[in-house]
Amino acid sequence: MLSDEHTIIQADFYQRSEVLQISRELLGKYLITEIDGEVAGGMIVETEAYSHINDRACHSHLSRRTNRTEIMFHAGGVAYVYKVYGFHFLFNIITNVADKADAVLIRAIEPVINPEIMQQRRNLAGLTYRLTAGPGMLTQALGIGKQHYGIPVTTGEHIWIEDRGVKIAPEEIVASPRVGVDYAGEDALLPWRFRLRENKWTSRAK
Repeated sequence: MLSDEHTIIQADFYQRSEVLQISRELLGKYLITEIDGEVAGGMIVETEAYSHINDRACHSHLSRRTNRTEIMFHAGGVAYVYKVYGFHFLFNIITNVADKADAVLIRAIEPVINPEIMQQRRNLAGLTYRLTAGPGMLTQALGIGKQHYGIPVTTGEHIWIEDRGVKIAPEEIVASPRVGVDYAGEDALLPWRFRLRENKWTSRAK
């Protein structure tokens, strides 16, 4: 559970309308899980923003409501977890108010809290960038799976985000196109992937 000196980010942070701002402000925050009694986590160093308006890369584009995307239409502050390539789970946080289905994908963290637990889950012997430098890698390292679809990230149970007072200057953030969304046409070129400059734990995708 959360220690006294750290603050869990509450729903009003996520329920703002500017998903790009939220995506940038999540850099430097700490993503933490407590799975089967084991706590692990690290500092968020890379995110991607997805908007329900004018963004063909967003799963909720044109208000598509399916069994998978339904949680996107809830008020911000809940987890959107889905599978890609048949075996990788990706962890997103829903933002904005109900029925305005925006999301932030957490792409990479710097492993800080109990990295040995993450190494065991990833079957890696050392602290290499492959531990958590990618959205599928970090979910495996943190124990995040389909069972966490729709849970709140504001309670300090299972999955939560902490503010530990890390300040990120604007010049420390690199903005570039998102990864793996070529199907979105011109929207694939939007510079909505944000990462910390020269941080070795960001993903290697160009």
